[in-house]
Amino acid sequence: MMNISPEEVKERLDKGEKLNLVDVRQPEEIAEYNIGGVALPLGNIQNMQIEDIEDLKNKEVILYCRSGQRSGIAAMILEQMGFSNTKNLTGGMLAWREKFNQ
Repeated sequence: MMNISPEEVKERLDKGEKLNLVDVRQPEEIAEYNIGGVALPLGNIQNMQIEDIEDLKNKEVILYCRSGQRSGIAAMILEQMGFSNTKNLTGGMLAWREKFNQ
């Protein structure tokens, strides 16, 4: 697992790049604020319920949560399941909102 900064993700999104974003927060957190990632709570990943992202095993997958903790755990679990290019958004949505006031 590698880390990726909010600035790098935003820059790539602003350029129109299609990113494989995965939001591992709970539904109520996602409803409060999100940047468009596939909703897949950490609990689902821990229970190997990853059908929604199974086809991304050999692609870059950027995971995020509120602070970067849960997404880091999720990235490590996915790597153990055979995902080859997982990245954790450092600081999560807290850092994103602080940097971009969104």
